[in-house]
Amino acid sequence: MEPTRRRRHGQELEASLLAAAWQELVETGYARLTMGSVAARARTSEAVLYRRWPNKDRLVLAAFDHQRAANPVAEPDTGSLRGDLLAYLTEVSRTRAAFFAIAAAAAFSGLLADTGLAPARVREKAMGDQRLPHERAIYRRAHERGEIDLDRIPPAVLDMPFDLVRHDLLMDLGPPAADRIRSIVDDLTLPLIRGRL
Repeated sequence: MEPTRRRRHGQELEASLLAAAWQELVETGYARLTMGSVAARARTSEAVLYRRWPNKDRLVLAAFDHQRAANPVAEPDTGSLRGDLLAYLTEVSRTRAAFFAIAAAAAFSGLLADTGLAPARVREKAMGDQRLPHERAIYRRAHERGEIDLDRIPPAVLDMPFDLVRHDLLMDLGPPAADRIRSIVDDLTLPLIRGRL
């Protein structure tokens, strides 16, 4: 006799469905993922999925959000802006490389066409940190230490190191080398920031 399975509800059920969608995406890819395959993996019915997401692309985008939120990358506090940027960008590169590879594969296998979204919007939904650059703890702490003046630095400059690492992760489908991260920080970001002091 099989053990009785406990019914899942609410957030527990939704987390289980999104975890199943993520695993299906990792193992079979976006093109072969179906609402039926996710339902089978989650041991539920397709109707349960369709009550929450109208189609597979919305489910996949929600799975990206869930996976990213469930595995946050902490912003380090090394005592200096340079140290914080190097540590954070290195950790993001190390921990998010597989995530970005899966996102890129999904985009190229139909997610862009199926959602009707521009590539930038899919990137934002699947991978993006929606905070304004001035809200990042790394920059706020540097401002409080007197290293930078956030009121004088354009948001594009503050976004640049994060955008460049995301670009490299998408283009290379792997983490940037340590020398590349050092160059992003030492040769590009810090000189532009210091030019605004």
